[in-house]
Order: sequence, then C-alpha cells, then structure tokens
Amino acid sequence: MLRPALFCLALALPCAASGAVDYVETDGLLSDEDFYRLVACAAPPGQSCRKDMVRWPTDRPLRVQFARIDRAFLGGRQKRARAALERAIQYINRAGAGISLREVAPEAEADIRIYLVDTDGSTPITGTGIKGVDGMRVTGARVIVWSRSDTHVIQRARIIFGTRLDIRHYESAMIEELTQALGLLTDIRNPAYLGRSIFSQDDNQSKDLGPQDLKALRRHYPPRE
Repeated sequence: MLRPALFCLALALPCAASGAVDYVETDGLLSDEDFYRLVACAAPPGQSCRKDMVRWPTDRPLRVQFARIDRAFLGGRQKRARAALERAIQYINRAGAGISLREVAPEAEADIRIYLVDTDGSTPITGTGIKGVDGMRVTGARVIVWSRSDTHVIQRARIIFGTRLDIRHYESAMIEELTQALGLLTDIRNPAYLGRSIFSQDDNQSKDLGPQDLKALRRHYPPRE
C-alpha cells in the first residue's frame, strides 16, 4: 500500500464494532454494478455483501468541520488540509448525487468531524477524549462511521489524520475519506484501478472522483427529482 494506512471501520450503535473488511481484491475492470456493490457493501464480484449498506439521511446538507488541529499541523500542513477539504466538498457537491456537504465552524454542530492528531501511529492514541479514537493507531488517515444497527442510517462520522501522511497526499486522502464517510466504506485492490478511482487500495494519486466513483455515489444517493 503506497499511502499510509487507510482503515475504514463501521460501527453500529451503541458503538459495538462490526466485522470490518478494508478492501476487496479483484482483477480487471469491473462492471458498474460490481464496482458499486464492492465499495458499498464489500461484495466481491458476483457474491453477497460482507457489510451492511449504510447511508446518511438526505433531508439537509451534511455539516463538516475541523474539530481539532494539533500543533504539529500548524503552518503548511493545516493550510494544505483546509484547502483539501474545500476542494473535496466541491467535488462531492458537483457529483450530481442526492447528498451535499457544507463546512461549518469548529464550535458548530457537525455530522462529520475531522481531527488532525499529533500521532505517528507507533502507539495507540490516548487522551483525546474523542469517542472511538482513543486506542486507535493512525499513521495516515482513518474514518470511523457510526450507524444504527436496525435502520443502517449513519449517525456520525469521524476522520483522523496522523502526522505520517505526506502533505502531498492530503488532497487524495481527504476526498477518499470524506467519500467513504458517506457510506462507501470499502477499497478495491486491483491494478486496473490505479489512477482511476479514489477507492484504489494501492493509489494515493487520485484527487477527484473517477467515472465509476461518481456512478457509485449517485447510486448510493440517487439524484433528487
């Protein structure tokens, strides 16, 4: 894996960990149907889902914020992360899906919170007080999603950046983590998707949604009439 570890963990309320599948390995280009089911529910081509499909309500824009920025990120890293978030929100909002995002101030209520934490992943994170974050190891970037076990409706999401993520990869990591926070939680390991999809397990170069990424997002959140 070229970029520092990306990990996607879906949790069901009340915060009981479910079995997580980080990626599915395939060969060759997939059909739009197979690609969507892979990223949405970890289904290998022609097989059943390994995860529940989870979605946000779509009655309002989702609120996204930088909830914590440690001193290790001040200066160029912080600026790059802020620019990456602004760009990622623009790309998702222009995708034509039936969901939209907007950035809100740190003191506001938010659905998706982003934490820039001073950790290199060598030891578990401690002392943050952030539910679901303490005890994790983060080298690159991780996303945690909580959803209701009965309705599969997403309740909240947290994205954590560590210090070992190269600043050149912030744009790629941000668009991927933010899209996965919308419920498309599984990567694809397949050489055919290098440079073609933000969900490529072994790629840290894609800075925008690829053609099948866009179709998957629209399938997950159908455009409004």
